[in-house]
Amino acid sequence: MKQVIWVLWPAFIAAGIAEIVFFTLIDPRQLYLLGQPVDLSSTATYSIGFLLFWLLCIGSSLMTYLMLPHSIKEALGRIANEREDLSRPKRRVHAAGN
Repeated sequence: MKQVIWVLWPAFIAAGIAEIVFFTLIDPRQLYLLGQPVDLSSTATYSIGFLLFWLLCIGSSLMTYLMLPHSIKEALGRIANEREDLSRPKRRVHAAGN
């Protein structure tokens, strides 16, 4: 499951950045698709755009992960298995009376 998060999370961040840059430069009401104006609300256009950017970024992150050398993947797996939550150390259970 952690390998899936390693692909999806960076893709999510990159898609958010791409969304901001794209729609800062382009007004969703002025988009055309195959010569026809896009007849959706701005919110729907933003949502569809984000999902398309996310799919594109997932492909990129997945290709990066798949091209990693096997030794790197093993090392990442070992590190991930040593700690359940990489943002915080594991809680230690102390024996009674300590």
